[in-house]
Amino acid sequence: MGYVISIVNMKGGVGKTTVTVNLATCLAKDRGMRVLIVDLDTQINATLSLMAPLHFAQLRKENRTLKQLVNQVIQPTNRLIIPIQDIIQRNICKVNGLDLLPGDIELYNDFLLAALLYSKANNSQQDFEKSWNSLEDYLVRKILNPVINNYDWILLDFPPGDNLLTRSGIIASHFYLIPAKPEPLSVVGMGILEAHIKKLKTSDRTRINLLGIIFSSLGHASTMAAKVKNRVSADFGEGKVFNTEIPTNVAVAKAVDEFQPVVLTEPTSAGAKAFTELTKEFLQKFSNTLATMPPKTH
Repeated sequence: MGYVISIVNMKGGVGKTTVTVNLATCLAKDRGMRVLIVDLDTQINATLSLMAPLHFAQLRKENRTLKQLVNQVIQPTNRLIIPIQDIIQRNICKVNGLDLLPGDIELYNDFLLAALLYSKANNSQQDFEKSWNSLEDYLVRKILNPVINNYDWILLDFPPGDNLLTRSGIIASHFYLIPAKPEPLSVVGMGILEAHIKKLKTSDRTRINLLGIIFSSLGHASTMAAKVKNRVSADFGEGKVFNTEIPTNVAVAKAVDEFQPVVLTEPTSAGAKAFTELTKEFLQKFSNTLATMPPKTH
């Protein structure tokens, strides 16, 4: 069975998508592993980092995006059923073993979904909350279940903020990574995330474990950045902060315009080299974390 990894921070603009697509590409290209990227964000940044907008538009027209799979779980009586295997885009960017489950610019309507569940709960608030929590518990798990054995890694790219898919993705994951910038607001996003995960763990809805925190570099030395990193190391433990930092790099930004990860477009750039090192460190941290866990939690 593959391991599901959440790449998540409640703050936006911290590099979640960049980490997701480049880490996934390195695992497939350099390590020969089978990797699936799942784009849970309606901004579809991960999807458009790996394919041109026209390609995505065609997939959307054919109902071959995450939206179709979400609808099939929420409203299973729909006539149109498309298996996840027919929606996944294989060997994306011509990298063997690198697959993508495309996101969508709209996934579900919160109001309509709440109304649907409330009606099924016979207008009972208690039954509604139970139904909503149940949906969170199985939505992403049910979507991924048919293919989880086909991959070594399934990397989930999250939107900022807290919503149904964020909680369901966390619940479905074995481990999580937190991309962050060495800035106070980024740390606030980490704190909010940790509070949500603690709540889910307290109610025994997840056993997710932190693999580590990945900082992006500000590109220059900063007293503020040093303070933030020291605070995070103190709060989470020094071993939870990746030594590898992702530099502010023009090549990383340019790669997005080419709909490919920087490790493919400019493999000798500072950004690409950082992701190669990050991948090594990720695998080492995973191995170390796994070795300290009781068997039932992984």
